[in-house]
Amino acid sequence: MNYTTNSLAEIWSNVLLRIENEIQDNNIFSTFFANTKVHTVDGDTIIISVPGKFVCEVLNSKYLNTINEKINAVTESNFRCRIVEESLLKNNHNNDLSTITETPFKSTFFSTNLNPIYTFDNFIVGPSNRECHSASLAAAMDPGNFFNPLFIHGKTGLGKTHLLNAIGNYIKVKNPRNIRVLFISANDFVESFVRSAKFHDNGIEVFKDEFKNIDVLLIDDIQFLANKDKSSELFFHLFNYLINNRKQIVLTSDRPPHELKGLEERLVSRFVSGLSVGIDSPEFETALAILHKRLELQGIDKNSIEEEVLHYIAQSFSNDVRQLEGALNRILFFSVTFNSPNKKIDMKMALTAFKNSGISQKEELTVDKIKRTVASYYNISVEALTSKIRTSYITTARHIAMYLCRNLLNISLTEIGRNFSNRDHSTVISSCNKVDKLLKTDETYRKAVEELKKSLKN
Repeated sequence: MNYTTNSLAEIWSNVLLRIENEIQDNNIFSTFFANTKVHTVDGDTIIISVPGKFVCEVLNSKYLNTINEKINAVTESNFRCRIVEESLLKNNHNNDLSTITETPFKSTFFSTNLNPIYTFDNFIVGPSNRECHSASLAAAMDPGNFFNPLFIHGKTGLGKTHLLNAIGNYIKVKNPRNIRVLFISANDFVESFVRSAKFHDNGIEVFKDEFKNIDVLLIDDIQFLANKDKSSELFFHLFNYLINNRKQIVLTSDRPPHELKGLEERLVSRFVSGLSVGIDSPEFETALAILHKRLELQGIDKNSIEEEVLHYIAQSFSNDVRQLEGALNRILFFSVTFNSPNKKIDMKMALTAFKNSGISQKEELTVDKIKRTVASYYNISVEALTSKIRTSYITTARHIAMYLCRNLLNISLTEIGRNFSNRDHSTVISSCNKVDKLLKTDETYRKAVEELKKSLKN
């Protein structure tokens, strides 16, 4: 199809309108798009003229995918755009586009991408994350030589991304000039690889070369690489190259390596060749410390909120750190919006703030919940668990249930016994002692108790 100058101008005007609506940033649009235009159409290639080298590099590296999408949507065709400096087009007197040297492709993400807010200094350490914190700090202090690769796993919102950034920020502070650190999500890795392969003739080679120059690779949510065969293949080779050259790699995932599905076994085996550590939901003391730290970072006087309120939040909203912080922010917002200035936040205000807030609270941990959880785990009824039946299987479950009540609840031995068919306190002590002894000698037994604890905490 032949395009006139007017029709090309109209097409480009529509493309720019769509880009402007998507970007929604007047400064970016006016700086990088306002003075661009279609120069010509050469087969299935549209040549876009831009005013200078810097604009050319930015559009090629950050917006070429968007430009291609919009221009193909407007024309209902399958064009490939070339971004060329206006000066090169003016100097091309013979109008021979093949002689024009494009600005080389530069990858979109090879700055550090680190968030300076996340450091080791403001990461609250507790039993639930101490191992992860120690391993992360060790990797940061001696990158490439200690725990490489480091694989951190745990559900969303527990601090994995914080630790990744903390590692990168620590390394950059200690080595400000001579070390290259990259923080990137697995999704961004895949998208950048696809874009470089699709829209640039030399994109894949540049992509690989830039990756090979990285000294520290911090990759978040590696589980999203699953079922991306070509991206996984490339990552496998880059991973090996970096490890073989003693470059530090730290990965995070929402599950441990052996539970990753859709990834080749050879890649998963590389993940566990260094150190794999888990991070759990914060226990009460850690959750409380996180709340105090957030108040400090926001410059809020700790005396402006009753300690009872912080205890309530730590007890009720500590499934993950994000939920914990969201609950605190809810109370602070409610206090500023609906209450008189300088009024101390008390429990009455807190409960009002959470009413119909949509924030889900943890179910209160009770004897009944422990009994239900243990009975379900051992596939027996609660009635059998609390009965006088003395078969080995049921007795084991009963002992563990009593042990969990003693260790997880602030209640007396007499009250525990009363909830198990009125057994006396000496029976409860004997049951708990048996559990303590088996925890030291029986790995299967210990694993069952740990799984039950984790289930009850979550």
